[in-house]
Amino acid sequence: MASLELSGLEKSFGATRVLKRLDLKVMDGEFVVFVGPSGCGKSTLLRLIAGLEGVSAGEVIIGGRAVTRLPPAARGVAMVFQSYALYPHMSVEENIGFGLRIAGVGKAARREKVALAAQVLQLMPYLKRKPKELSGGQRQRVAIGRAIVKEPGIFLFDEPLSNLDAELRTQMRIEIGRLHRELRATMIYVTHDQVEAMTLADRIVVLRDGQIEQVGKPMELYENPANMFVAGFIGSPKMNFVDVQVQESSEGTVWVRAATLGAEAIGVGGVRTPVATGTRATLGFRPEHTLVDAAGIPCKVEFVEQLGHVAYSFVRAQNGARIVMEQRGAGIAAAGTPLQILPDPNACFLFAESGARL
Repeated sequence: MASLELSGLEKSFGATRVLKRLDLKVMDGEFVVFVGPSGCGKSTLLRLIAGLEGVSAGEVIIGGRAVTRLPPAARGVAMVFQSYALYPHMSVEENIGFGLRIAGVGKAARREKVALAAQVLQLMPYLKRKPKELSGGQRQRVAIGRAIVKEPGIFLFDEPLSNLDAELRTQMRIEIGRLHRELRATMIYVTHDQVEAMTLADRIVVLRDGQIEQVGKPMELYENPANMFVAGFIGSPKMNFVDVQVQESSEGTVWVRAATLGAEAIGVGGVRTPVATGTRATLGFRPEHTLVDAAGIPCKVEFVEQLGHVAYSFVRAQNGARIVMEQRGAGIAAAGTPLQILPDPNACFLFAESGARL
């Protein structure tokens, strides 16, 4: 396997800068996931690594070797796309081994490599079948098998599960996680699905507008977001955000008031930056950190999303703020029920108007 380094990487299409001076290091054997909203540049970045697009500036270094100006075939990478792109007239065995055949690998060696890949992917019973005789998940495994036989330094995945239904996506997440453990391979994975990112990644790279917002382990990003964008992007349902004004600050605790909540001042612990009285900011708190409290903010439940083991209640404060809160166990409040709620002061975040974490 191989490490990956991106140094000052940029990409422009005409006058439009799509990627803006990216720096990133991926360790040998690491599973890194690129996430971000549509149009943030994550698939373009993957194509630059693969050599399918030329860079405008910067370097791509794989295994300590600069490959920026090398063609895709010389980079030691293999890419799995959203589309399976299988040849319908070929069997599974022929599809997996097609790249090796084109490369001039002998029949015996080709058969051995295909068999090894098929064993890893649990495709041995299907080697003589045509793609039309396979399920969506099996077709995607064939596409992954085609990458495995190339024995690349880095596997690149471009939203490989987005064409599958929910059950198959769950199954394939498990398969890809198992594959990474067995191969100990370096994998770069692009997705817009944060469940995939949180469950598969050793580290997540959050992108926005062609720039890296934060890099870290999944729970690090969830529990310690660098800014308001990351805080809102990672987590489902997303973090609650309320516009506030600072009333008082003392010993790491900031007291804020929100006109849309119509409540007494709310304490926010662990604020890292001194904040002046009167400063406008945004209070952030997650649904699971929204507590029912007799001394809290008067609200009414508008809608309950019941998921079995957990329920998400969408509530509205008397002065208009909408808040999502997590409820578990018996006694979940039904729609129309009045409640008094309070953000957990030890699990709140405070963000400047610029979006930076305070």
